[in-house]
Amino acid sequence: MRSFRAGLYLLSNRHSRASSYAGGFAIRTLIFLATALLLRAGEDDALAISARIAERHLPFGTIADPYFEGSAIAGYTRCGDSAIWTGHYLAAESYRYAATRTPESLAAVQRAIDGLWLLVEVTGRNLLARCAVPADSPYAEGVLSEEAQHGSNEGSAGGRPYRWIGNTSRDQYSGAFFGLAVAWDLVDDAKIRLTINDLVTRMLWRLQSDDWLVRMPDGAIATSFGLRSDQQLALLQIGRKINPGQFATPYRNARFWLASSVIVPVTYDIADDHSSYFKFNLDWINLFSLLRYEEEGFYRWMYERAFDLLRRTTDDHGNAHFNMLDRVLRGPDARRDSDTRRLLDEWLTRDTRDLWSDLRPQFESCRHQDRACAPIPVPLRIRTDFLWQRSPFLLYGGGPGRIEGAGIDYILPYWMGRYYGVL
Repeated sequence: MRSFRAGLYLLSNRHSRASSYAGGFAIRTLIFLATALLLRAGEDDALAISARIAERHLPFGTIADPYFEGSAIAGYTRCGDSAIWTGHYLAAESYRYAATRTPESLAAVQRAIDGLWLLVEVTGRNLLARCAVPADSPYAEGVLSEEAQHGSNEGSAGGRPYRWIGNTSRDQYSGAFFGLAVAWDLVDDAKIRLTINDLVTRMLWRLQSDDWLVRMPDGAIATSFGLRSDQQLALLQIGRKINPGQFATPYRNARFWLASSVIVPVTYDIADDHSSYFKFNLDWINLFSLLRYEEEGFYRWMYERAFDLLRRTTDDHGNAHFNMLDRVLRGPDARRDSDTRRLLDEWLTRDTRDLWSDLRPQFESCRHQDRACAPIPVPLRIRTDFLWQRSPFLLYGGGPGRIEGAGIDYILPYWMGRYYGVL
């Protein structure tokens, strides 16, 4: 069905540009009506993606993507980004729970929470691991080999030995905190909220104790939040919301000193709207937390200045994820919300595998050899892990078509859209 949708989409576009032949209008009308029926973003698609994630994208309890030999799973990849996408998966399933209140959605939230608990517990130091693999897993050797540049450590969780990947980056923390905060807002299960409080408190305590350095067990410093006032404040803002007794005062103190500089890293990021595009996803999810929890006043005004710059840079990029975050912060907008519905419909035409694409014969390049002059239509964009964190201008990329994407880039904006009435 997915390949048929893709073909129909391309056929509709081709005929929309052909208007000089007899009967063209009637044919185009029929094609567009059929396209509208078959491409409509719907609950069945979202539920099927969630079922597929549960079946084969949580091999160790957190998000990883399978790679295939023929029709059989031969191993798992992208484990080094397991924390950030498990956080986004948690956010998606939390919105699903808020929209449907089904036992299945609550079970999915619990799976994601358990996964993030594993990534903290396994380190033994309240650090966040990139990913963790059971020591006896048949996939362990492949994962450890692929992530060798990050280094591996021995640990245990729930009485089971693991190998966990370190050198944890700021984006892993941002994704995990993003998901935990959304779940805190939307999921009213007492056990889940207790775990969220525990995880946020443990990770923030460790970061504060280490002066916002991410320090590995051997003393090596993986990264620092020192130059990212926006990210420090976002994590503390989430801490203040979830555990105000411990983090309200640290947040207020940090806000006094750092709020005026939140715009600085965002200004740096928007100077190039193509290279390292994942930076925009991090900017969005951190400003999302800063703004939605901030009371009216001077500090919120400073955060909004940074957000306005970010939104103006990306508002024409055809990004359903950013559109939905904007919907939460700024309320309904007919044009943007219609655009979101179209983008999600078009997402359904995409292949789930990482097939190689080279669009240079079809689109002119500007400024960079791999950058199109205008955003590329969603059905044609390069296959990747999470569509909305990749440049919409990217002209070539992908792989041999062996890796299957999880589809969190569909279910997160879809369930947000359902919850907020956009869909």
